[in-house]
Amino acid sequence: MAACTATLIDTKPGWTARVSERNATLLAQQPMRRRGIRTPEVLFTHSFDNSRLVKAADPVRARQMRVFAAACTVLFSLIMIYGLQHFYAIENSYRIESEKQVLNQLREENRQLRLSEAQLSRPGRIDGMARQLGLAEPQPGQVVHATPRLENSAPVLAQNNTAQPNATY
Repeated sequence: MAACTATLIDTKPGWTARVSERNATLLAQQPMRRRGIRTPEVLFTHSFDNSRLVKAADPVRARQMRVFAAACTVLFSLIMIYGLQHFYAIENSYRIESEKQVLNQLREENRQLRLSEAQLSRPGRIDGMARQLGLAEPQPGQVVHATPRLENSAPVLAQNNTAQPNATY
């Protein structure tokens, strides 16, 4: 029988050849990345196997973290309450100031209206306007004062008797 021997030739580059090729590629790309500043980049292989590591529970650390989170929550709440109160105080001061300005404007408008009322109701002005309209002063006996005259047949709700000299209070 004839013995057949075959030789297997590995055509793939080895691990070190691939790392060297990768380093050369990165070194060639650096001028484009760094605008002409050349610094070598080297790929180092790390072979750590962390599959056997198991995280152990630490109840003391967990309690410390809960206490810390609760303290941060309380502190944040207090700061937010203070901030809201401060914001409302500033907002109320602006509102009060604007209402004071409105009050001052209304007082000034009231003062102007009183002045114009006093000017318009001046007797000399009214007399001058009446003369321009052709009105004259009333003659004696021309003015009739309205006094209430009660008819005897009309019902009376109330009467005011002011002519009682012997009234005591």
